[in-house]
Amino acid sequence: MRFLTLTGFLTTFCLASCGNKDKTAEDAEPIFPVIPYIQSQVAHVDTSLYSIMELNYRDSVHTDTQYIRREDFRKLAADFLELTDISGKKYRARYKEEKLFDETMNRVILRYTPVDPVKEIIQKEEILILPGPSRDKVTSIYIEQLINNRDSSMRKLLLWQVDKSFTVTTIIQKPGEAETTSMKKVSWNEESEE
Repeated sequence: MRFLTLTGFLTTFCLASCGNKDKTAEDAEPIFPVIPYIQSQVAHVDTSLYSIMELNYRDSVHTDTQYIRREDFRKLAADFLELTDISGKKYRARYKEEKLFDETMNRVILRYTPVDPVKEIIQKEEILILPGPSRDKVTSIYIEQLINNRDSSMRKLLLWQVDKSFTVTTIIQKPGEAETTSMKKVSWNEESEE
């Protein structure tokens, strides 16, 4: 199945949010399943006939563009597929949720941030959803990841444009050195812009 049903998922959110505010981790509302959703997107591209293109930038300078074999797409999407899936039950109490509606974009925004940011690698997940009369459609997923080591910190900003492209921006800071930024963009269906 290419898309997860969102109407049922959002209905569950609304019903759950009307109940008791003192919830245990077991009773907490489900977190949107970002990783399974992206896995379904990758499976779709794996079986498609799209032309897949990769663009690379380093410190804002374009360095490389190349067409990618469909068989290599999954490897390029590894930054998303290997993320911690915070939709599991053990993460419910560790992340707080905000539900917003942006009238200018006509999008529902589901935002997840850690209760204790120091303890978590995933610092933010944002899912933008276009509401529809018969079904809602996820339009993009944004994730911020922070990994601190003894000798450096690495921040990844991951953006998945549903059915079109993904971008991974990696920012590395080492002590006494200038910050370096690299960006990889992989696109496969961008002509379907809305």
